[in-house]
Amino acid sequence: MADKLGIVAGSGQLPGHIAAQCRASGREHYIVAIKGHADPAIIGDTPHSWIRLGEGGRGIDLFHQNAVREIVFAGAVRRPSLLELRPDGRTAKFFARLGKAWIGDDSLLSALVKELEVDGFKVVAPETLLQDGLAVEGAYGRHVPDQTSINDIERGFSVLAVLAAQDVGQSVIVQQGIVLGIEAAEGTDALIKRCDSLHREGARGVLIKAHKTGQERRVDLPVVGAATMRAAIGAGLQGIAIEAGGALVFERDEMVELADRAGVFLVGVRAPSGG
Repeated sequence: MADKLGIVAGSGQLPGHIAAQCRASGREHYIVAIKGHADPAIIGDTPHSWIRLGEGGRGIDLFHQNAVREIVFAGAVRRPSLLELRPDGRTAKFFARLGKAWIGDDSLLSALVKELEVDGFKVVAPETLLQDGLAVEGAYGRHVPDQTSINDIERGFSVLAVLAAQDVGQSVIVQQGIVLGIEAAEGTDALIKRCDSLHREGARGVLIKAHKTGQERRVDLPVVGAATMRAAIGAGLQGIAIEAGGALVFERDEMVELADRAGVFLVGVRAPSGG
């Protein structure tokens, strides 16, 4: 019997998908949902508690109280300022030990995983819990990139590889070799919306998503789902390219159905060597 799973729930559908997988397999689970990020409708009647983002100490206590042994992070969380965070005692001590390292997502997430492991938990990656969750190489539906889109995908991977050194961005939109936008703190859907008015005439742009080199893969792999596909279609993009082995795909059947109907592609691409 698998150990009881604790789910740290942020925004999006991913927490619900992991909880559903637990129910299907009979695995005990408990959700600690982040206020202002997790969707109450997604949490539903799954055993859970709500905490502020700065209440890390209370979250750890809740997992201990509910006999959780493994923890998974599911869903996006908007990065707060320290003023917004209002950390509890344990969280404040955690940031004090980090010093300036907390400025970067990768350093922060790696330190967070180590903190939980010292406390006796095992942190697991979402793809280990979702059947066929990790992106694979090749086309997912009927449509494939043309040469212009292939060039844009290659350009996107090159841009993301450079940005990774600065701990910035997992997504970029490229059209005819022009970078229309890079994902910052706003998230992928907001990036797509922001770039909607920037498209040039001619071949449409491509959304490229890839993990950052050196990032903590158990916590922060990029994710695509049906909502991302709807946003891409609504913005008139040519398609979505995701890093094979470096991104999570869920609701894939729905994504493929949407893409096929709209005439856009969803494709998994191996990152260039060193990317």
